Amino acid sequence: MTDQNQPPQRQEPPGHTAEMTSAPRDSMTGYRGRELLLRKRALITGGDSGIGRAVAVAFAKEGADVAIAYLSEHDDAKQTAELVRAEGRMCELLPGDLADRAHCAAVVEQAVAALGGLDILVNNVATQEQVDTPEEITDEQWLRTFDVNIHSYFRVTAAALPHLGDGSAIINTGSVNGLRGNRGLIDYSATKGAVHAWTYAMAQALVDRRIRVNCVAPGPVWTPLIPATLPAEKVATFGEQTPYGRVAQPDELAPSYVFFAAEQLSSYYTGEVLAALGGETTPG
Repeated sequence: MTDQNQPPQRQEPPGHTAEMTSAPRDSMTGYRGRELLLRKRALITGGDSGIGRAVAVAFAKEGADVAIAYLSEHDDAKQTAELVRAEGRMCELLPGDLADRAHCAAVVEQAVAALGGLDILVNNVATQEQVDTPEEITDEQWLRTFDVNIHSYFRVTAAALPHLGDGSAIINTGSVNGLRGNRGLIDYSATKGAVHAWTYAMAQALVDRRIRVNCVAPGPVWTPLIPATLPAEKVATFGEQTPYGRVAQPDELAPSYVFFAAEQLSSYYTGEVLAALGGETTPG
């Protein structure tokens, strides 16, 4: 793959795919499913765009119905729903702020009601805000980053567990920044490190119930979060530090989520953090 780096650009949070110069590849064009998730029902948080969109479409191509929880990016969410429904699968849209405790429980109940149950949970929603010094991080920013990036994972999972059973899968989205830290994304790095440790612990706690818990920890990925949270000049060089010399596209990561979701492929995997780092050796 010989992608060129994306041009410098900036947009207001939370970010929108249509406003990105150099559109991400996130619709799984050319991906052929094998019914690995036939009749499964999945809830994907942060499912409107980027990794979440690619995962939703890949799951649909594998035969799953999906519900996607997202903040307020309605145009992105509708496009994802169109892609899922084009595969003949159901897609329920669940807008709202997952930093809110009550909403975390509500999206699970709404997803279960719409889909008729739940087999797969993908905790993928995230926020970040770059700083130049630690002193710039306000208490408000710190708490919101934790509420979205790790507390929502705990709360959505807690609400989902009564609906999950033998053979179910929970897949969390981590980050290379949770493996090695990032001086400009201190609170984000802390939450992603927590996601990794929580994955390990939950895998142990749920192994007797045969609910598998795994994590995908990507390096730089081209999603709306990037131009919405980084300065334009850093967007232009985003991903250059990898051995591949470029960002990942969401379509390149979604098959890892299919792998963890499908018992046929990963029945002996739980408590794994799969780092997709573009050729970099896993830190730590």
